[in-house]
Amino acid sequence: MIELKNLTKKYEDFVAVKNLNLRIEKGSFFGLLGPNGAGKSTTIGMLSTLYLPTSGEIWIEGERLTRKNTALKRRISVVTQEYSMRQDMTMEEIMEYQGRLYFVPARERREKTQKLLEFCDLFDYRKRTVRKLSGGMKRKLMVCRALLTEPDILLLDEPTAGMDALARRQMWNLLKRLNRNQLTILLTTHYMEEAEILCDRVGLMDCGKLEETDTPKAMIERLGKYAVDRMSGEKMESRFFRTREEAIRFISEGSKDAALRSTTLEDVFLEKAGKHLENR
Repeated sequence: MIELKNLTKKYEDFVAVKNLNLRIEKGSFFGLLGPNGAGKSTTIGMLSTLYLPTSGEIWIEGERLTRKNTALKRRISVVTQEYSMRQDMTMEEIMEYQGRLYFVPARERREKTQKLLEFCDLFDYRKRTVRKLSGGMKRKLMVCRALLTEPDILLLDEPTAGMDALARRQMWNLLKRLNRNQLTILLTTHYMEEAEILCDRVGLMDCGKLEETDTPKAMIERLGKYAVDRMSGEKMESRFFRTREEAIRFISEGSKDAALRSTTLEDVFLEKAGKHLENR
């Protein structure tokens, strides 16, 4: 279990994360959602010990996380937004370098490299240099590299940013397989569909504060399972209803050019964080 207790990060007068309290169960897939500047990446940075909290604590399985606790840090791997691999190295060399960095024995390095590259459908490209890889292949290689030390927790900061639709779906399938093997995953993403498909639970962050946590399904049902979109002047508006019958009745009462659809997690996000952004 991951526990964040009153976690706060300040930069002079700017508060990036404010009194964040959160519990993430072992083996779960948790998504942190929010607009740019909400504090998602800063939270990931503190969990990876890249950033030190201004105040508050992080506990993992009852043990406090600090930079000096190397054994606990080894149980956590992170995949950042930015590509952090040398362009002139092959996949095999990237994995070899990571294994040496973490003192993985030579035979174990080779065996794990083959297993992970095969698991991620990359083994046939192991001799290819990073500069010749597609964006999706680079992202998957970063996941392979992160898994080489057999972490208990995987932190993913916008793992599918910049991917095309096919590569994104491939990454989703990979992450689902990893989570089925009881790997705890914490994901930040701007893609609401991604969070809705992958995550057991999600948290909505805005202005450094955690606004709400729940399952995607529960959040959608609270807003209303059915949405009706209609134009109001030059602006698209959405109304939400608990039942399909209520939505159809609303349309039949005179809403012209209205469209009925199922509510999504993106609707929840827009109703919560989106309204805050409009008021800034």
